[in-house]
Amino acid sequence: MTGRATVRVTIRLFARLREIAGSGELAREVPNPADAQAAWEALTQEFPALEQYRPVISCAVNEQYAKFDTPLTEGDEVAFLPPVSGGGGGSGLGIRDRDSDRD
Repeated sequence: MTGRATVRVTIRLFARLREIAGSGELAREVPNPADAQAAWEALTQEFPALEQYRPVISCAVNEQYAKFDTPLTEGDEVAFLPPVSGGGGGSGLGIRDRDSDRD
C-alpha cells in the first residue's frame, strides 16, 4: 500500500466520449487502490451521459489494451475508446494489444 488516499491519473477520451466530456484529456484523482473501472466511475459521476457507453467501450492503460480491473498507479494514463469501425490494422490511436500472457 502506498499510503496515498488517491492516485492522480491522466484520462484520455476519444470520439463521442471526448465530445461529451468537452476534452480529450483530463487529469483526475481516483481513490486508491485504483483501477480503470474506478477512473470510469469517476468520469460518469462528472459526466453522466458517458454511462450508456460502458457496455461497448474498451480501455487501455499506458497505451496497451487492458481490462477494467487493471490497477492504476500514480501518473498512469488510462484511455477509454468507443468501438472502432472500418478496416485496417489497429486503431490508429497509439494503443497496443497486451501480450497474451498478461490477460
